[in-house]
Amino acid sequence: MTTTFPDISINTDRLVLRALEEADVPALAEMMNDELVGAWTAVPQPFTEAAARRWITEYAPAERAAGRGIDLAVTEFLTQRLVGVIQLAKTDWTIRSTELSYIVAPWARGEGYASEAALATAQWLFGDQKFERLELRTAADNTASQQVAQKIGCISEGVLRNACIARTRTEDGSWTELRTDFIVWGLLPEDLDGVADQMAEAGYSSYTDWS
Repeated sequence: MTTTFPDISINTDRLVLRALEEADVPALAEMMNDELVGAWTAVPQPFTEAAARRWITEYAPAERAAGRGIDLAVTEFLTQRLVGVIQLAKTDWTIRSTELSYIVAPWARGEGYASEAALATAQWLFGDQKFERLELRTAADNTASQQVAQKIGCISEGVLRNACIARTRTEDGSWTELRTDFIVWGLLPEDLDGVADQMAEAGYSSYTDWS
């Protein structure tokens, strides 16, 4: 049984999802220093280019090699510009389940990129990799992330109380941690029925190919 993800490229009409490359270091560091990324993720702040390089050259390859997950750069098909990152983590190869998360650069928000990239990843996981479950966890107040989960067909399965550490700015400009809830979302292969058509009707790409 395969217990690692392949070196994959996933294409939609607007996006290419591929392995992170060293050329992505400046754009990745800039994206990770965004206020919303700092608030809703555990990414160290400030996030340096050295940290971005370690992520790309050490952390991401180790995660894939160990079978724990895969990190994919989300780029615009026409410009090749980095617009976000898709991560799969905490993969269980016995039950064919993994946890998905996504980050989108501030300048690229509002374009439907997170939903498009997440849907394409789910289609690849269920179709090519024969996975049976995809899980997402969103902070209780992170409505933008929750909207992405809903758009791709996820079902809200419950709340993990006090399970999430978010961050907020203090008066002196530093970060302080605050505790909140996680909303758990589940996605099964049958939950995707009709989702691509609905997104296409809303003006977002529904075509996905991988190699």
